[in-house]
Amino acid sequence: MTDQSSHASDVTGRRPSAPVRPFLIRSDQEALDVASRLAEHFRLGASERDAKRLLPWDEVDEYTASGLGGITIPKAFGGAEVSNVTLAKVFEILCAADPALGQIPQNQFGVLALLKDVGSDAQKARIFGDVLNGFRIGNAGPEKKTKSVVISTTTLRSTPDGLRLTGRRFYSTGAIFAHWIPTRAIDEEGRAVQVWAAYDAPGLTVIDDWSSFGQRTTASGSVEFEGVPVDPELVFPVWSYAGRPGLAGPISQLVQASIDAGIAAAAIGDAVDFVRDRARPWVDSGVTLAIEDPTIIHSVGSLYTDLHAAQAILYEAAETIDRVAKDKVTDASSALASVAVAEAKILTTEIALSATEHLFDLAGSAATRAAHNLGRHWRNARVHTLHDPVRWKYHLIGKYELTGAYPARHQWN
Repeated sequence: MTDQSSHASDVTGRRPSAPVRPFLIRSDQEALDVASRLAEHFRLGASERDAKRLLPWDEVDEYTASGLGGITIPKAFGGAEVSNVTLAKVFEILCAADPALGQIPQNQFGVLALLKDVGSDAQKARIFGDVLNGFRIGNAGPEKKTKSVVISTTTLRSTPDGLRLTGRRFYSTGAIFAHWIPTRAIDEEGRAVQVWAAYDAPGLTVIDDWSSFGQRTTASGSVEFEGVPVDPELVFPVWSYAGRPGLAGPISQLVQASIDAGIAAAAIGDAVDFVRDRARPWVDSGVTLAIEDPTIIHSVGSLYTDLHAAQAILYEAAETIDRVAKDKVTDASSALASVAVAEAKILTTEIALSATEHLFDLAGSAATRAAHNLGRHWRNARVHTLHDPVRWKYHLIGKYELTGAYPARHQWN
């Protein structure tokens, strides 16, 4: 870290606090228990944070202190090295409480997975150590106004004073809360590199200009780099790993699918609660309570069946990643992991959208009142499921099954 003042702050002027060493989680069960305890607290203020767009600074600090941010770090480097099944369940638990807050750490786990694939032992020791000491990792995502999300005009250049990073990125989930902000750039030879910048580096500005109607408090806005100094040890030549099979993409997608599963679970739970406590039966039903309406009973049964089916495929995909990770990852095993997660992504997307829409069919017009803010479930599902187009998951699976073609390797597969 530098001695400069941080430019990563929200409209209140608040910025990331100095890292404080978190609790050290040591097992899968402990991770699940900690996530469940946090979720109970996060759920209480979720609706208000969404309605007023209050960024969850205190909750992010609480999450960091819990130790959940380091649960995938290998045991050889001091972490719990939990299974990907546990990782999926942790995100699902947190996102059922508050999916915007639960999404904020997504990029930390994505870049840690990439670090496992491409980092040197020295780089792993440094970054894993930082995370276990309370550092948060954000992201500076794709650029606006380019013809493709993979096109980058962000540059890394050598100067007499060292490496300097220049560019503007968007979709930077978690960056405003982070101590390290990785991004993609093009080096002087036109090659793709991943570059890590310190949140308090001179020339780095995080702009809270995220204005989506859903996932409103992820602060997934812009990051500007204006000649930002970069440590040469934190430049990863991702161009040289393009042909190397790995699991960073499937793990990133697993997290996205888990977020959608959490949104679906929350919507179904709130629908059932509203029907049980507030809804009135339709006049033609012949019953006195909404929970006795046979059409409502059928719909709730259908929603829970679809949710549990999506969860089962989600956990099965996580198990596939865990199994693949036990051996040297090959082209074939990496492809198998991508296909498995694509199936999960399809089903979690479908149940998230279905559950958040059917909530109102079941609960009735009273559920649309602003005071209940139940519309946030649909808004969150609609926005987050656009993270990458699910229609291409069908294409990926169909092509693999028909021709044996391996999916392209990138963070969305």
